[in-house]
Amino acid sequence: MANAGCVSLATILFLFIFQAALPQGAAQIPVVSQNLVTDNVSVVEGEMAIISCRVKDNDDSVIQLLNPNRQTIYFRDVRPLKDARFQLVNFSDNELRVSLSNVSLSDEGRYVCQLYTDPPQEAYADITVLVPPGSPIIDARDEVLSEGNETEMTCTAMSSKPAATIRWMKGEKELPGKPKVELTYDRMYTVTSRLTFTVDKEDDGVPVACIVDHPAVKDFQVQKYLEVQYKPEVKIMVEFPQGLTREGENLELTCQAKGKPQPQRVNWVKVDDDVPSHAVITGADLYIENLNKSYNGTYRCVAANSLGESYDDYILYVYDSRAGEGAPRTVDHAVIGGVVAVVVFALLCLLIVLGRYFARHKGTYFTHEAKGADDAADADTAIINAEGGHTNSDEKKEYYI
Repeated sequence: MANAGCVSLATILFLFIFQAALPQGAAQIPVVSQNLVTDNVSVVEGEMAIISCRVKDNDDSVIQLLNPNRQTIYFRDVRPLKDARFQLVNFSDNELRVSLSNVSLSDEGRYVCQLYTDPPQEAYADITVLVPPGSPIIDARDEVLSEGNETEMTCTAMSSKPAATIRWMKGEKELPGKPKVELTYDRMYTVTSRLTFTVDKEDDGVPVACIVDHPAVKDFQVQKYLEVQYKPEVKIMVEFPQGLTREGENLELTCQAKGKPQPQRVNWVKVDDDVPSHAVITGADLYIENLNKSYNGTYRCVAANSLGESYDDYILYVYDSRAGEGAPRTVDHAVIGGVVAVVVFALLCLLIVLGRYFARHKGTYFTHEAKGADDAADADTAIINAEGGHTNSDEKKEYYI
């Protein structure tokens, strides 16, 4: 303790002698020079700030760091100020670097780096203390909503510095809110955002998130899931038959109803008439055996819950028992007739081509007419003297087609 007291006393005496040795005017009017530089610092409350005083061109002048009240924190590598949160990080001819741990709002302000030259040079480092908001609080006016109704939500981010900003997301869609900023007595900011929107049945189970943006925190949010009630959605499914409904066949229909709350009552009715007496209704299923045309009409499934009722219609038309059976054979005959026509046309074309071919390559036949044979003395002479013999075969030709 004695050594510490000696050091503090020696430092004070040194500062007093040093300041007294400076020219009076220069000590009172420091100048801001680019030779001495520092940086502004933003730090979250409770964390550590680093203040750096740097000299570009030092002529062995002394560097010191002052707090916003212009009290000396460090003079060279000596700390006259009795605040153990300040610690020396580095000291050289060109830099004085000091750390400040466990920063609080009272530490915020302008710190002075001072270089003892003639006149003294100064540079300023502004420390800004960031205070993150508390956990956001989301509040909904309605816990359970009805389709088509408007609802309102609020989200509050308390006690932050600077003021936070609030965004709203419904599922993947961003919605605009109306913010309100209040400055509290302790220089903190409280932000409240109000969101108003209309819900539909697709919003049931969708999260609504309040996202708080602040320099001191990231991805700070809270969400609430919507619970939306809606009237039933009704759809009639045909279980049997899959094709035409013909006389003598059976019909089975199923009514699918979905709503919130789930429909407790599902009814089958026939529009403008009564359901056939032998029709079997089991819950959401309708079953009719041995159909005939007297059953034609519109069958309606009606489902209801506390928000209202909805329905879906199925129009029954009973065809003759053989309806649709002739269609495949008619199609087959048409196909066969088309194939036959193509074959006949092809044969005709082939015959025409062959006829033209043989007409161009037909045989040549020769006949002999006995001219002057009547004047011959005997048969041998007549044959020899007759025109058209082999010796004169080119003189007369006869063609057969």
